[in-house]
Amino acid sequence: MKDLTYIDLFSGCGGLALGLHNAGWKGLFAVEKSPDAFETLKYNLIDKNNNFSWPSWLEKKNYDINEIIKEYKDELLSLRGKIKLIAGGPPCQGFSMAGRRNESDDRNKLIDSYIQFVKYVEPEVLFFENVKGFTIGFKKGNTRGQAYSEYVWKKLQKLDYDVHGEIVDFSEYGVPQKRQRFILVATKKGKAKDFFEKLVQNRADFFKTKNISDKTSLSDAISDLLQEHGTTVSPDTKSFKAGLYSEANSDYQKLMREKKRLTNTVADSHRFANHREDTIKKFKYILKHGVPNKSIDDKLKEKFNLKKHTVVPLCQDSCTPTLTTLPDDYIHYCEPRILTVREYARIQSFPDTYLFRGKYTTGGERRRVDVPRYSQIGNAIPPLFGEQAGLVLREMI
Repeated sequence: MKDLTYIDLFSGCGGLALGLHNAGWKGLFAVEKSPDAFETLKYNLIDKNNNFSWPSWLEKKNYDINEIIKEYKDELLSLRGKIKLIAGGPPCQGFSMAGRRNESDDRNKLIDSYIQFVKYVEPEVLFFENVKGFTIGFKKGNTRGQAYSEYVWKKLQKLDYDVHGEIVDFSEYGVPQKRQRFILVATKKGKAKDFFEKLVQNRADFFKTKNISDKTSLSDAISDLLQEHGTTVSPDTKSFKAGLYSEANSDYQKLMREKKRLTNTVADSHRFANHREDTIKKFKYILKHGVPNKSIDDKLKEKFNLKKHTVVPLCQDSCTPTLTTLPDDYIHYCEPRILTVREYARIQSFPDTYLFRGKYTTGGERRRVDVPRYSQIGNAIPPLFGEQAGLVLREMI
């Protein structure tokens, strides 16, 4: 275990860290700018389970990576030869095809901060994740510039790493969500491409150990969390209703519930939105007339005077499209409502024992600052995939 030490950069609420922990890795520390996301990671992986050994020279709190680089250069240099893995990739919003793809987004500059951090620590292996748009250059007139993936690739090669990257669809690894992400692996010992081959080779055996398959549908993931199973007053917000568990209906649900019988008890963060009657009526109509897993057409938008770019009625029989950080982009597959935070977490493969901290939602100018529970989950690497990646990275070392 001592040889499997890693640092988690841009760690968010801890999805990758949880996966790596389940694969036998031990964190040294995590770097995350958002106090909301870090509070969730700290609560679950530091305070409750001590998954990080955490150095005495660093306070257990949220940090900007540039602050760490500036204030703790000597401490980082002292870690050379002691860290096997640096995991995590910079925020993806500036590259995302789902957002307002923007080359001048300040968050894109965090790529250089990441490279600088790697230069100081020089781990044996790097595991880097970002959106698919990271591999597509920004448009400059009629041409495209260099993709940021290519930029990182070349920078790491100059640091004597063997580098390989591919687009990976997490739905092929047991996650009930069609979520494509760019994964890059770099190693000091060569054979970075082996990671992707072993990931596929190990998949069937991993599914056997978890008693799941790669064909988990949305109903397989969340049908035990229906509102029709009963409600009670939300434990953390008294003006809302929270949902109760039914019996587990699938092997995936049993895995997420860690095989515990939780019938008639309240699920964490399973708070239902207080929709107006006209919203419920609108959702019922869309569920009846919309195409499952497709954003509604202009005709339906006009009928309800909807200005939103995306409104997707979900399909119970397949995995979901990629979850964004905006819960009102989706309508539950059989109930006229948006998904709850816990349902979001299930779709991202967070176990029900993983508790979320901070606000549920935010709006207006606060969107630039707050990272509420939905956003924490929407930004995360699914722990189920993180565990499989962690097992392969162990093999490589």
